[in-house]
Amino acid sequence: MPATTDEQVERVRALVAAIPAGRVRTYGDIAAAAGLSSARTVGWIMRTDSADLPWHRVIGASGRPAAHLAGRQLRLLAEEGTPITDGRVDLRRARC
Repeated sequence: MPATTDEQVERVRALVAAIPAGRVRTYGDIAAAAGLSSARTVGWIMRTDSADLPWHRVIGASGRPAAHLAGRQLRLLAEEGTPITDGRVDLRRARC
């Protein structure tokens, strides 16, 4: 994993914290906004430092959550009114 600075981690955290309920951003969206070269870096930050964030509002570019999170993530998103069809977030309607 590429080295990340505390500043980059805090930028990612701030971007995730700012996603409103019922909306999502992709890992790539967050990476671009934070000035990171890879969406994978965002994934790494989310795995290690997101317990206090609305982590469920960050999704892969396909609109499908990771298999090990799918049930919980889709439930949390649905509770917020995020548009979901057949286990996939409708990114055209939900992306901010």
